[in-house]
Amino acid sequence: MSCPICEKRKAERFCPAKGEKICAVCCGREREVSIDCPPDCTYLLAAHRYEDEHQRSLPEDTPLLDVKVSQDVIYAHQNVLSGIAFTAAKFAAAHPATTDPDVLAALEALAETYRTLGSGIYYEKPPDATLPRELYSALAAFLNETKQHPGEGPGSDAFRSAAPVRDSEIFSLLVFLYRMGLLRTNGRRRARRYVEFLRSQFPAAPELKREESRIIVP
Repeated sequence: MSCPICEKRKAERFCPAKGEKICAVCCGREREVSIDCPPDCTYLLAAHRYEDEHQRSLPEDTPLLDVKVSQDVIYAHQNVLSGIAFTAAKFAAAHPATTDPDVLAALEALAETYRTLGSGIYYEKPPDATLPRELYSALAAFLNETKQHPGEGPGSDAFRSAAPVRDSEIFSLLVFLYRMGLLRTNGRRRARRYVEFLRSQFPAAPELKREESRIIVP
C-alpha cells in the first residue's frame, strides 16, 4: 500500500491523526505542519525527545530579541507573570485548536503594545487571525484588571500583585514569556509544545482551577 500523502513510498507508520498508515518521510515532513498530531502519538513524542536534545537557535532577526529583560522585574512580579501564563493556558484549554504560533503571535503583539505604552504613546495592533486576536484580548483584559486593581488580581490570590506594576515592567514580562515560547516550540505551524508546557504549570488542567504556578524563573 502506498502512502496516501505522497502516493509514492510504502505506508509503514500508523498515523493516529489520519487514521491510516503513511510513510516515514511524510510523517517527518508533515508532522505538526499539515498533520494535526495528537499529543500522545509515539512518533511525535520521539521527535520531541530528539528536539529537546538538539536545541534550535533563534535567528538574529527574531522580534524582541534585542530587548534587555531585567531579572529583578521578573522576580518582583512573578505572580503577574504566572497570571499571564495562566490566562494563555486557560484560553488554550477552552480553544483546543490553539497552537504555539497563535500564542506567540498574541504575546508578540501585546508586547509591542506595551512597548509603546511605556514610552507614553498608545498604539495597538492586535493579530489579524481569529485565535491570536481573541487570546490577545483575553491577556489584555487580565493585565488591565491587574493594573486597575493591584492586590486584587482577578480570580485568585495566586496572581495578585503586591505592588502596582508599570507598563514597562509588563512589557518585560511579555517579552520573557515570548522568548520562553520561542525556545519551547519547534517552529512548526501546528506545534503545541509551548501550549502544553503552559498547561503543565497548572496541575488542574484542563479545568485550570486556581493552582500555584510552577514556572521556573532563571
